[in-house]
Parts: sequence; structure tokens; C-alpha cells
Amino acid sequence: MTYRKLSEQVQELRNPQRSDAFVKRFRDAVREGTFDAMNLTERFTMPKQYNRRGEQGQYQRDSKDMLFEVTPAFTKWFDAVNEELAASRRSARVKPSLEAVESGAVDFKELAAETRRKMQASYEKGQALGKSRAKTRKK
Repeated sequence: MTYRKLSEQVQELRNPQRSDAFVKRFRDAVREGTFDAMNLTERFTMPKQYNRRGEQGQYQRDSKDMLFEVTPAFTKWFDAVNEELAASRRSARVKPSLEAVESGAVDFKELAAETRRKMQASYEKGQALGKSRAKTRKK
């Protein structure tokens, strides 16, 4: 049987900036019983670089190290998670603009329908507010 440390496995990630997400998923998988691992007393520094808001410079975080058995089940799990974490995260929502509509990045008809719904809801809210105020004045 081959045993390996979590700190060594983190080094094999294709995207080291996602090491915190990998460690979280690793711990979740151990808790759920996907594979077995045990806590070690030492800690390791994750390769992810963090930035503090409003300050310059970067810092890194530490995490508890774990020891696990390298099995075919773990290898399959790691390959799937590594692939998922290496893929780019969801892209930011495209802001509606003339260029976005012309390039086809956003659907004009869909956005027009959404705008119409919002305007109608706002109008109805205003009408209901006016009616409720009219009723209180009569009394």
C-alpha cells in the first residue's frame, strides 16, 4: 500500500490557486467515506496567494496535513476534482451594452422581456401604493 501526504498531493494540482477548494473537497470526501485519511500533527503552507483588500502584498495560509492511502478510488476522485478545479470558474455576467447585443453575447429579446416585466411590476407596485394611500385619506 502506498501512503501519501495531503501537502504532496496539493503540489500536483494543475491550478495551485484553487488549493483551498481542493483541501475543502478532500476533507469533505474523507468525512463522507469516499476514501480514508488520518490527521497529522504538522501543518503545511498552501500554494494559493491571497490578497488583502486595501493593502499591498500577498500572504499564504496554512492547513493541517493529512495522510491517506493512494487507491484506484482516490486516483479517480483526484483526477475528476483536479479537472474541475483546473477549468476556469464561471465567467462574470456580461453587462448589457450595444456591443454585447451586436456580438450576440446577450439576447436582446430576452433582456427586453425582462425589462418589460420589471417595469410592469414597478408600475403595479406604485398603483397599489397610491390606492392604499387614497383609502387612508378618505377615513
